[in-house]
Amino acid sequence: MPLDPTKHADWEIAEAAEAHMKTVYELGEQLGLDKKELLPHGHYVAKLDFNSILKRLSSRPDGKYIDVTAITPTPLGEGKSTTTMGLTQGLGKRGKKVIAAIRQPSGGPTMNIKGSAAGGGLSQCIPLTPFSLGLTGDINAIMNAHNLAMVALTSRIQHEFNYNDDQLAKRKLKRLNIDPRNVEMKWIMDFCAQALRDIVIGLGGKNDGFMMNSGFAIAVSSEVMAILAVAKDLKDMRERMGRIVVAYDKSGKPVTTEDLNVAGAMTAWMVEALNPNLMQTIEGQPVLVHAGPFANIAIGQSSIIADRIGLKLADYNVTESGFAADIGFEKFWNLKCRFSGLKPNAAVLVATIRALKCHGGAPIPVPGRPIPEEYKGENVGWVEKGCENLIHHVNTIKKAGINPVVCINAFYTDTDNEIKAVRRLAEASGARVALSKHWQFGGDGALELADAVVDACNEPNDFKLLYELSTPLRKRIELIAKEVYGADGVEYTPDALAKAKRMEEDPETSKLGTCMVKTHLSLTDNPNIKGVPKGWKLLIRDILTYKGAGFVVPVAGAIKLMPGTASDPAYRRVDVDVNTGKVKGLF
Repeated sequence: MPLDPTKHADWEIAEAAEAHMKTVYELGEQLGLDKKELLPHGHYVAKLDFNSILKRLSSRPDGKYIDVTAITPTPLGEGKSTTTMGLTQGLGKRGKKVIAAIRQPSGGPTMNIKGSAAGGGLSQCIPLTPFSLGLTGDINAIMNAHNLAMVALTSRIQHEFNYNDDQLAKRKLKRLNIDPRNVEMKWIMDFCAQALRDIVIGLGGKNDGFMMNSGFAIAVSSEVMAILAVAKDLKDMRERMGRIVVAYDKSGKPVTTEDLNVAGAMTAWMVEALNPNLMQTIEGQPVLVHAGPFANIAIGQSSIIADRIGLKLADYNVTESGFAADIGFEKFWNLKCRFSGLKPNAAVLVATIRALKCHGGAPIPVPGRPIPEEYKGENVGWVEKGCENLIHHVNTIKKAGINPVVCINAFYTDTDNEIKAVRRLAEASGARVALSKHWQFGGDGALELADAVVDACNEPNDFKLLYELSTPLRKRIELIAKEVYGADGVEYTPDALAKAKRMEEDPETSKLGTCMVKTHLSLTDNPNIKGVPKGWKLLIRDILTYKGAGFVVPVAGAIKLMPGTASDPAYRRVDVDVNTGKVKGLF
C-alpha cells in the first residue's frame, strides 16, 4: 500500500514507491522502443534516441495533445506538475496509453522555496533524487555552452583592447569593435543568487580581463535552454546556436556567437542534451523530462522533441506549461505550437480553493510561513470573487480555440460548498469541470479529470494563433497585454521604446516571435495585485533579443532574471543518510 500523503512527506512517499519502480528496460518494452533507442543512465533513468524513434514512427498518426496550465497562482504554487502526474495516472487507470512530458527542475527553486516540481503526494515523477539533482546533466550542459559564449566574448574584448590590428591578425582574430557597455548576455548558474545579479569583472591587471559591468542570470533563463525547448533536431540547434546575439559593436551591429567562432563548440556541449530523459510516475506511466521551468522569465515549456515523441508513442500526450495561462499557456499557444506545427486537443486549467480565496480577498500566503488562519475556514464569498480570475483564464484558452477543462485540484481541507461554487461558475463560463483528488489518492483520485479530458479531446476545436509574425512588435505586445492580461494598453520606458522601434525596422528581428517576461503572481506587472484588475497599463522596461531561439523578449515591470534565495530555504532540510547514501528532505 502507498503511504498516506496526509501523514508523510513527498520524499518519503517517493522513496517507498521507488522500491517498486519499473526499470527503464521495462518502460522501453511498454513503449515499444527498439533496444538501440534506449540510452540508459542506470536502471531507472534513460535518454531516448529521438532521431531513431521519430524516423521509425514517422507514418504513425499522432495521439491526442493536452496542455496543463493554471490560474494565477499564490507564491506557494497550485499543483500543476502534481496534476500532470495525476492526470497521466488517471488516464492510465482508464486503460489509455499515455505519456507525460514535463520540464526538468532548476536547482534554484529545488534548494530554495518552491521545490523540484516532481509533483506531490501520490502523484509524483520518480526517482525523485536524480530528478531533483541534475538528472542526466542537461542543465549543466546548458550552463557550459552559455558560459563558453561569455568566455569567448570577454576574452575577445580583452584581446581587442590589448592588441593592435596587426597583433590581432597574427592571432587569427579580426577586430569586432565590441561595445562593453552594450552586452546582451550575462553569465548563468543554476541557483538563486541575488548577490550575483550585478557585478564588476576584470579587476586586476591587463592579463586579468577587461574591467566591465556584468552579472548572472539563472541557468534556465538562458537562450540556450530556450533553443533546447524549440529545436527540431541537431542541425536546427546548430543553426540557432550561431544566431545568438551576445553583444553589439560600437556602431550598434549585433555580435553573434558565430562572429566569436564559438557556436560550434557550444553545440558540442549540447549533443547529448538534445535527447529527452525517460522517467515514470509513481504508478508506472512513462514520463519524458526535457527543457526547463520559469515561464515568467523564459519560455518555460517541455521540449518540442519530447512532445513529438510522446505523440508518436502514446494515444495521449500530457504536456505542461509553466505558471498560469497568461504566462506559460500563452507561450505554448503562440510560440511552441507555432514552431512545432502541433495543434492541441484540450487544455487543463488547474485551480485550487486556496488560490481562489487569495484572488477573492484573503491574505496573500508567504512561502516559508504558516498558511494564514483565514484559509482554514469555509468562505464561499472569497471563492466566488476569486473565480473571476479563473474565468479570465478560461476565456484565454477559448481565444486559442482549445477546449478548456477546469481541474479543481482538491485539498482535503476544501468544503463541499466551496467546490460547488467553483463548478457552477466555471461551467457557466463554458468549461468542463472536474474535481480531482490525485494528490491524496493518485490515479484513482483523477478518474473524473481523466474522463473530462477524454471527452474534451473527442470534440473538434478551432485552434488559432493570437498574432501573425507579420504583425508589428508593439502591436503584438499590445495584443498580448489586452487579450491575455486584460490591460488597457502598454507603456514603455524610453530605452524600451527605442529598442522596439529599432527592432520593427530590422527585417530580421521584426519577424521574430514574442516571449514576454512578467510576474507569474498577477495578471499585471505588479505581483501584489490579485484577481482581475481593471484600468491599468503594462509597463515594458526593456526588450532583449533571442535570435537563436526565434523571439524577442519584452521585460515587464521589475522582474529579474536571477531570483533570490529566501531566509528559510529548502536546502536546510536536505541531507544524506550516510549508511545508505539516500537523500532525504527533497520535495
